[in-house]
Amino acid sequence: MNAINDKQQVALHATKLVEHGMTVGLGTGSTANYFIEELARRHTQEGLQINVVASSVVSCLKAQTLGLPIKAIEHITRLDLYVDGADEVTPDLTLLKGRGYDLVREKLLAQTSDQFIVLVDPSKLVTHIGENFPIPIEVVPFAWQLVHHKLEAMGGKGGLRQNANKDGLAISSHGSLILDMTFPPELDGEALNHKLNQIAGIVEHGIFYKLANAIYIVADGQLSKRIATTQQTKN
Repeated sequence: MNAINDKQQVALHATKLVEHGMTVGLGTGSTANYFIEELARRHTQEGLQINVVASSVVSCLKAQTLGLPIKAIEHITRLDLYVDGADEVTPDLTLLKGRGYDLVREKLLAQTSDQFIVLVDPSKLVTHIGENFPIPIEVVPFAWQLVHHKLEAMGGKGGLRQNANKDGLAISSHGSLILDMTFPPELDGEALNHKLNQIAGIVEHGIFYKLANAIYIVADGQLSKRIATTQQTKN
């Protein structure tokens, strides 16, 4: 029997939070895949009755292949639980997400869920947002230069993301362009979240401020948790 790796362990632990009758948001990525697979096993073998909502086409197809009952995001008003990963996590549980192409869907699910649980390994823990990755900012195509100018005035540096083949621009699942920007370290997650929220032309950005309820971290088989201690700002 194959040994359980760290990603599997943290995903298996997260599935224990899922109860009969829940509507569960599915993240995207290798750890999220383990979570989806275990949910499907419980659904098939234990008769766990749930509905799932996918954060991306990739996770939707995986859930569909494994026989999980899928709801479209258009048909929900809340989630009981959303489980996903993150690119960066700061000590106050601010997240950086959106290196993929479904940032808006991810933030919608995070804001809509009663519990948002984030699964990471220690490499994702940082002192400030933007430490390891630029901040993805989705923009209305006709407004990208106006937005870019405002971001530069804030000290931002960067430009439009290229697609995977490097022969054109990256486009989000609903038609936005994506600016990948770095900012001075003194602009922390809270400040950047506030400033970016005020700029017209930005569809969404990758800073998830006060949205995570708990961070599950696993390293060398040891699981630890960080629980949010401040009041969440979900609507």
